[in-house]
Amino acid sequence: MFFSETIGQNEVKRRFVQSVQERRIPHAQLICGAEGIGKLPLAIAYAQYICCENRGENDSCGVCPSCVKFAKLAHPDLHFVFPVIKPAGKTTVVCDDFLTDFRNYVLQNPYFSVNSWFDKIGGSGKQGMIYSNESEEIIRKLNLKTYESEYKVMIIWQPEKMHNSCANKLLKILEEPPEKTVFLLVSDAPDEIIITILSRTQRINVPPIELNYIANQLVEHYEMPLADASYIARLANGSYLHAMQIAEQNEANKQHFDSFVLLMRTAWGIRNFNDLDKKGDALINLRKFAETMAKIGRENQKAFLAYAQRMVRENFIYNFRTAELNYQAPPEQDFSSKFSPFINEGNVIGMMNELALAERHIEQNVQAKIVFYDLALKIIMLLKK
Repeated sequence: MFFSETIGQNEVKRRFVQSVQERRIPHAQLICGAEGIGKLPLAIAYAQYICCENRGENDSCGVCPSCVKFAKLAHPDLHFVFPVIKPAGKTTVVCDDFLTDFRNYVLQNPYFSVNSWFDKIGGSGKQGMIYSNESEEIIRKLNLKTYESEYKVMIIWQPEKMHNSCANKLLKILEEPPEKTVFLLVSDAPDEIIITILSRTQRINVPPIELNYIANQLVEHYEMPLADASYIARLANGSYLHAMQIAEQNEANKQHFDSFVLLMRTAWGIRNFNDLDKKGDALINLRKFAETMAKIGRENQKAFLAYAQRMVRENFIYNFRTAELNYQAPPEQDFSSKFSPFINEGNVIGMMNELALAERHIEQNVQAKIVFYDLALKIIMLLKK
């Protein structure tokens, strides 16, 4: 993996390259920051650059035997430690039991979350850890001589998931590792790492990815217009992982937007139509809305209610007419330009509370048709406040 394949983060790349060129590589580094900003691909690119036999000015050569093996994450002097889930019926488990799966997962897309990794290896809802006996494997591997490179590199992904007994057994080797050994700890939550580990590492804070880099990557990967990519980049708040999730949910968001517009326009109409026939038609439409929402499934219902809460919040903020505070797609902005005056100090909290309550009711398996019809009636009352 090359530095050029990671998105943005030019200052962090420069720092890593400089440490290698000046032969001042700290033996234990904690690479930390928010989820999805590229910490793991940066660590792998850094390890490849350290081991490259013909380094360029800013990146690995890509053609030496070391780089060829790194392309498959199969270099004998590159070691991975990561949280795993103990299979049923097994008393012990180590990372090497899942190493092939982990390599393939990283090569497929290095911007992924720990929860998606757990879902892959253990099924939805299960949580893993770096178990106590992993420390013995780490110590054994690092006490071996290097096979091909000058350095051995141990990448520990999600060290905050490390069992305390495992972490405590690593303190000595982390403080005084064998010669030419580099630890790269890659963390989403450094505050959850035990203090004795933190004190033995040099911390490198990785910032959010610059928005223009995320937008350009989305244009290239998803072939979307730059305006749409820029909007998603703003919503992602510097995380390419979150940007991918938003892009992949884009079609669902369009459906949520249509449902939100239908709900709000119909509710507003019932409060403001003087014609009784129009009011009756609108009430029938609200009943149809509730019946339609009841058929889309619980997860989609929850997703719509979360989307509706965001839209209410954005419509309230839209009233301030401050562009940098606005996080809406062009169709959403167009709707808000007309609808936002009806979301104000008098009803915004009530509306958010009712949407959140409906979401909780859906989670608790309350009948969806009743939940959405009741929600619609409450919104009718709130829109006039």
